[in-house]
Amino acid sequence: MSEMQEVPDRPLRHGYTTGACATACTKAALLTLLTHTPISTVDIVLPIGEVVTFSMVRVDCKDDCAEAATMKDAGDDPDATHGATIVASVSFTDGIGVEVDGGIGVGRVTKPGLPVPVGMAAINPIPRRMIVQAVNEVLELHGMTRGVRVIISVPDGEEIAKKTLNARLGIIGGISILGTRGTVVPFSTSSYRASIIQGLRVAKEQGRTAVVLTTGGRSEKFAMRMYPELAEDCFIEMGDFVGFSASQAKRLGFHDLRFVGMMGKFSKIAQGIMMVHSKSAPVDFDFIAQMAAEVGVKEELLAQIRTANTATQVGDWMLEWGYPQFFEQMSLYCCKRISESMGGGTTIVTRLVTMGGVELGGATFDGTES
Repeated sequence: MSEMQEVPDRPLRHGYTTGACATACTKAALLTLLTHTPISTVDIVLPIGEVVTFSMVRVDCKDDCAEAATMKDAGDDPDATHGATIVASVSFTDGIGVEVDGGIGVGRVTKPGLPVPVGMAAINPIPRRMIVQAVNEVLELHGMTRGVRVIISVPDGEEIAKKTLNARLGIIGGISILGTRGTVVPFSTSSYRASIIQGLRVAKEQGRTAVVLTTGGRSEKFAMRMYPELAEDCFIEMGDFVGFSASQAKRLGFHDLRFVGMMGKFSKIAQGIMMVHSKSAPVDFDFIAQMAAEVGVKEELLAQIRTANTATQVGDWMLEWGYPQFFEQMSLYCCKRISESMGGGTTIVTRLVTMGGVELGGATFDGTES
């Protein structure tokens, strides 16, 4: 059973990023402040060049400040911020230029390694640039040169952030305002890979020398019990992207990579498959039988292995039949295949666990064995 959510078997609906929502709210609030008329619908240009119309769920105006709020629609992506209310408060300043900051529910950066400097609100560079650009376009349209302050808030942001890895990455007090395209691509491979790189960079900036890569939240929880001496930011959810995660970790200079997972996905890694989604490749039960034979499993039992339904079932049989050494053998295969995929140069540790968190076995490979 996969730890990652399966993609629906139908056309998927795209959504919009928190950065796009914040930009739209900013534009609506500034137009409201300038016209003293609630502006409930605005168009913005996304970084990909698409013009999109946003509707506000609330617009308020006082003499010196206006607020506009919209509800984030993430489309069919399993996004923790789907349905969140994004708010922009806009006021004039005595200076010049555009100030952008975060309010309630927008996190603050406390660790280096992220695209936002420590101490600043977690509003990423592209959303920040989109907000500034929207303000300047509205001011130019009205023939004005004024200083503007924009505060982005997410009323439920602190609660939403508990469902994310923000705290581990050093983003405290709320969510991040994100987005490079402006749209949310459902189940996006690129966005998941970007989150892996971000986690690795934060660990690197904190001076960590080892990282633990897991296939999901459940295996990560078990891994944290295995390695209590490691800081939380050493643990990276790689999902199905085994080869990508390993190569990125090596590129960033990590020489101690530890992989924790379960029979299903790790039986594929042992085969040399570095993208282990359930639809990427089937489990090769002939190969599993070959590994079993190498640790002395009898021929009649090998025949049974070749007819198994799942790799987990094979693991259960190995325990029942009294072959715990099978798990060490499979773990060693995983280590060697990962090492081969990334061209060596690192120590690889693999540890297999059951879905209940019981450790089955493990192995270490430093690349020097034949």
